[in-house]
Amino acid sequence: MQRQNLIQSWLETLFPYLSPVLTPASADASFRRYFRTNLSNGEHYIVMDAPPQHEDCGPFVFVAELFAAAGLNVPRVVQQNLQQGFLLLTDLGDETYLSRLNRLVSGHDTAVASAGADVHTLYTDATDALIRIQLVSESGKLPEYDRALLARELQLFPEWYVAKHLNISASPDQMQQLQTVFARLLDNNLAQERVFVHRDYHSRNLMVTSPNPGILDFQDAVYGPITYDLVSLLKDAYISWDEERVLDWAIRYWEKARHARLPVPADFADFYRDFEWMGMQRHLKVLGIFARLCHRDGKTAYVADMPLVLDYVRRTAARYAEFGPLLRLLDQWHGATADSGYTF
Repeated sequence: MQRQNLIQSWLETLFPYLSPVLTPASADASFRRYFRTNLSNGEHYIVMDAPPQHEDCGPFVFVAELFAAAGLNVPRVVQQNLQQGFLLLTDLGDETYLSRLNRLVSGHDTAVASAGADVHTLYTDATDALIRIQLVSESGKLPEYDRALLARELQLFPEWYVAKHLNISASPDQMQQLQTVFARLLDNNLAQERVFVHRDYHSRNLMVTSPNPGILDFQDAVYGPITYDLVSLLKDAYISWDEERVLDWAIRYWEKARHARLPVPADFADFYRDFEWMGMQRHLKVLGIFARLCHRDGKTAYVADMPLVLDYVRRTAARYAEFGPLLRLLDQWHGATADSGYTF
């Protein structure tokens, strides 16, 4: 409430005669929160609250300018107070891709579907925007998604998912097997061509807008593997599609990327293997992050999303011999939790 009062005072300084009214808009998995402010003249904005002791607004401001210059629909920074950790942003609305997709899939949005904003259109828009991001890629602009960072993310899986969530102490031999799998996985990830990577390009961070999509939550963008954002989008932790549809969307992206002369492999089979191996890194990391959000931060809602992410891991592991040891470890660890009466 103290920070909300600070935001209110800041807004009243910016808009002294327009009676700004502040209401919650959303929160994310970090310390950031978002509010919508409505002014008496009918204008409305989003306020990002990023406590400076925990978050740095600077990367958001920089990437917003970078992506806007590429013609992407991202929030424009209208005012900033970096000392207090406040940004005033243009408002991209309140309908996420996830909300629209759930309505379309449930059949509750037939009018919207008939107007052309169907599932395929939404994903076409999202992959087209992704290609625009990748086309302006340039080394030295964003932090490198290097081996140290990718490896640090993978360690969240044994630290938080296995040890904290499953409450299992992995043996030295099991940890050695896991680290061997991680090393092979990282070799593939790092061999991929590099582009700008949003790093959380999925249905909760894409907004249904005109032009579509609106893109949010890009402050952690890096320069890294070209398949990363595509697998975030198509193997989303919050909504799932059958593998045939994912394959079709991946082919369509790959064809457009080749036409745009992006550095994707010439053989789609090679590209799809990279896509799946990148997904393995991301999904193992996400299991660790969801476990940490639950057990450290008290955000238990993320536990409900774990089974889908685990299913992605298992399906991919079953297709590649290199991931056989990981599949056996998962069987051992989940078998142990089942024997103990642990419920997911």
